[in-house]
Amino acid sequence: MPAPEPRLRSAMGQVLLACVPGLLGLLWLHGWGVLFNLLFCASTALACEALLLALRSQPAQPALADASALVTAVLLAASLPPHAPWWLPVIATSVAIGVGKHAFGGVGRNPFNPAMVGYAFVLLSFPLQMNQWPGHSPGLMESLHSLWASTGHIDAWATPTVLDGLRHNRSLTIDELFAQHPGFGAIGGRSSEWVNVGFLVGGLFLLQRKVISWHTPAGLLGGLFLFSLLCWNGSGSDSNGSPLLHWFSGSTMLAAFFIATEPVSGPKSPPARLLFGFGTGLLIYLIRTWGSYPDGTAFAILLMNLAVPALERYAARLTQAAP
Repeated sequence: MPAPEPRLRSAMGQVLLACVPGLLGLLWLHGWGVLFNLLFCASTALACEALLLALRSQPAQPALADASALVTAVLLAASLPPHAPWWLPVIATSVAIGVGKHAFGGVGRNPFNPAMVGYAFVLLSFPLQMNQWPGHSPGLMESLHSLWASTGHIDAWATPTVLDGLRHNRSLTIDELFAQHPGFGAIGGRSSEWVNVGFLVGGLFLLQRKVISWHTPAGLLGGLFLFSLLCWNGSGSDSNGSPLLHWFSGSTMLAAFFIATEPVSGPKSPPARLLFGFGTGLLIYLIRTWGSYPDGTAFAILLMNLAVPALERYAARLTQAAP
C-alpha cells in the first residue's frame, strides 16, 4: 500500500488541476485581480506553513510537498473579490493556515475547513471590502492601483452581484431583473454562471478520477435545488430565484465539488456525506434568501462541520437498522 504522503500529494495535485477551468473563467471575466489574489494567497500560504512548521519543530519539506496549503490558497483566491486590496488575501490566508489548520495540529487534524475559516474571518472583519465586485474587467494598471486603492476608488466600478440584486429586489419581476440588472446573465449571474460551469467540469473530473465521492456534491446540489424549487415563485417580484439560478450563481459549484468535499473536516461514511451535503445546500439557500450575507457558503460549511460527529453517529444507526 502506498504511503499516505504520496496519496495526499497526488490527490491535491489533481484538485489543483481540476480548479483550472474555473480559474480560467475567473481570469477571463475579472482579469488581473484574480491572478494577484492567487499570487498573494499562494505565497502567504507557503510562507505561513513553513514558519509554523519551524515553530513546531517539524520538518517543512514533506508538509510543503503535499500541496494541501496550496489548495487552501487556491480555494481562497477563487472565493475572494478579484480586486481586493493586497492585505485582504494575506490576512485571509494567514488565518486559514494559522487558525484553521495549525491551531488544531496541522494537516489531517482540522475540524473546520481551513479556507472557509479564513474567508469567514475577513468577511466578518472587513464586510465592505468583501462586497466590492467589479462590474467590468479592469486593465492591468487599474488592477495594480486597486491593490492599494481606497474604498472610494473601488466604489467607482463595483456593482452588486446577482445574489445581492435578487435579495434586495422589492418591485421588479425576475424577467425585469434579468433584462435590467448588469449582474444577470442567461440563467444565473453573468460573471458567475460560466465560472460555475468551469468548476462543474473540474468537479466531474475529480469524480471520474475518484478523488472525491459523489455523495457530498449530490447532497449539496440536491438540497439547494429542492428548497429553491419549493420556495420558487416563478417570475414574481417576491421570487427567491429558480433552482438553476442558485446552481449557477455565487460559489455553488466551487462549494459542492471543492470546498464541502474537504476530507478532514467532512464526514467519512457515505450516508453522513450525503446528509452533510444536503444540510449545506439547505443552509446556503436559507442564508442567501433570509440571512445577512448574499452567498452564505462559508457559514453553511462551517456550521455543518460542527455537525459532523452527530451526522456520523446518525448514519451509523441508519446503517445498523437497515435490513
